[in-house]
Amino acid sequence: MIIHLDQVCFAYQRQKDVLADITFSLKEGEVAGLIGRNGAGKTTLIHIAMGMLHPNHGTVQILGADPVVKPVEVKQNIGFVSEDQILPVFLTISEVLALYQKIYDQWDAQMAEQLLQQFELNPSAKIGALSKGQARQVALLCAIAHKPKLLLLDEPAGGLDPLSRREFLETSIQFLSDFGSTILFSSHYMQDIERLSERVILLHEGKIFFDHSLDELIEDFSLAVIPAASNQTVDSIKALDVCLGFRKRPSALHVVLQLPKEQARQLLKNKFNIHDAHCQSLSLDEMFIEVTGGQT
Repeated sequence: MIIHLDQVCFAYQRQKDVLADITFSLKEGEVAGLIGRNGAGKTTLIHIAMGMLHPNHGTVQILGADPVVKPVEVKQNIGFVSEDQILPVFLTISEVLALYQKIYDQWDAQMAEQLLQQFELNPSAKIGALSKGQARQVALLCAIAHKPKLLLLDEPAGGLDPLSRREFLETSIQFLSDFGSTILFSSHYMQDIERLSERVILLHEGKIFFDHSLDELIEDFSLAVIPAASNQTVDSIKALDVCLGFRKRPSALHVVLQLPKEQARQLLKNKFNIHDAHCQSLSLDEMFIEVTGGQT
């Protein structure tokens, strides 16, 4: 496994977990999207994977090594880009690339030159004179030109216009897919997750609430909209093992069920005598809203 976290817990303050019992793995070549509301622990999880933070409990293995115990060995094989990443503003692009080339043993100068041309970047331009999009392109170049086995992207395209955002993320996938690299990226843009990832990990209230492929989301989960449900009915539906969350609306109850829509419709009809429920497949955006905006 490229990433393996087992029962990882982390808290900045006592008795206030940011992450609680986080367990998941990513294998070689897998592309996973990490989603959750602000404060859900996405950045903390990525920083733990990089060895920038040490969990209070649990184990972390990146490429078979603890990133805190063997930080140099692990970081040689990781590329990282974040929304708030700052490169030295007083250096030129070529000086930054020369610095990274000294750090990474596997630096590919030809790939770096190819990306410079693709992004239409002037090597003599100073970092401080670049636009936000150009600075992010330089950060991406630095992150992938050493062909990392693992690429960690923490809201890397935040603040960019839609075209720049798409180019940024598609470039990441395009170049690294050739080398079988594993990618974990967080984003608030559900369309980016749906377009580029095979698997989605939803963090909610410090825990992994959902960890499935996008195909499984469409085929095995549904949203049931139940008009005018009674409190007793709500409590009964909440008790179902297949009920992942619910959201009360003025005119209806929205329930996320781990069942295909036809099975969900039959369950509500046979068990609760509900005949007027509307059951539909879930998009990722709907899953996120119904779960994080409601109750579980």
